[in-house]
Amino acid sequence: MDKTVSDSVEKHFRSIFPAGTFTSVDVLEYGDDPDVEPGETAIRAFVDRAGHSAEGWEDDEKVLQAFEQAHRQKTKKLDHAGLLPSVAWVHFFPDTPARRAQRGALYGFPSMLHGLRSDVADEIEGSAIVRTTLGPADLAMVDALITAVIASSRAEVMRWAIGRIRENPAYAQIQQRVLG
Repeated sequence: MDKTVSDSVEKHFRSIFPAGTFTSVDVLEYGDDPDVEPGETAIRAFVDRAGHSAEGWEDDEKVLQAFEQAHRQKTKKLDHAGLLPSVAWVHFFPDTPARRAQRGALYGFPSMLHGLRSDVADEIEGSAIVRTTLGPADLAMVDALITAVIASSRAEVMRWAIGRIRENPAYAQIQQRVLG
């Protein structure tokens, strides 16, 4: 991502919150974190501990609770008012030097994720959200389909693939076996 664009996204994001709320903000693009899809931008924000210690999980929870209580209206606006239309999601972490230094995915820590990514099927009655973990080869294949404009998101690729399975004559045989 162009540094000027990245700096602009960071500046806009920081302007939503009071100065000093975050010790660091990473603007991520595809390849920076496995959860960033092709063509997406995401934000990883490190919340200032504001005097809270960093001894354990409970301390991190206190930082997040204080952040959420102080900024609930602002974070709701991220989701509902589209304050960051070019950003797919924002992930908030209590700051520690080790977390800030880590690159790639950050898992296993108390955090808050605000998903701003929408999907065309989100509003379809009777639909279900399915979460899956893909290995590197499968993820590369899914992302190649997005890059080739076969689909616009990973969720859409999965719906497309399931549709191809339903079109296969073998699917009727599977249904017969299941329905008995």
